[in-house]
Amino acid sequence: MTTTTYNKPLPIDNVSARPFWAHAKEGRLVVQHCDVCGHLHFPPGPVCPACLADKQSFQEVSGRGTLVSWVHFHRAYWDGFQGDLPYNVCLVKLAEGPIIISNLVGELPEKLRAGVGVTVVFDAVSEELTLPRFKLD
Repeated sequence: MTTTTYNKPLPIDNVSARPFWAHAKEGRLVVQHCDVCGHLHFPPGPVCPACLADKQSFQEVSGRGTLVSWVHFHRAYWDGFQGDLPYNVCLVKLAEGPIIISNLVGELPEKLRAGVGVTVVFDAVSEELTLPRFKLD
């Protein structure tokens, strides 16, 4: 669902992250890849956190992973989230290794547990911004 107004905090616009958001808009999940040592990492940055090389590219990943942790927010710390309460924030370890923070969407079992499988879904929240979120397998 695309809305015309998105009144929540926006991702910080930096040159390292622009390809991530451009790919998300196309429905593709990517992480940064070090062209020197091969390390896959997230979030994107100007140098590899493993070897400090500045030769970085982006690699598409499967969008599958496991739930590491989650929290149910019952308080809106920003006004834009008031209508979403309660909402879920999660940590997902991607099958390829990097950990990403996102939202957990869809029906959740009463006894959710770490280690369950998740898959990325893309939510076009505005004409300019598509957010990767995760649903249970």
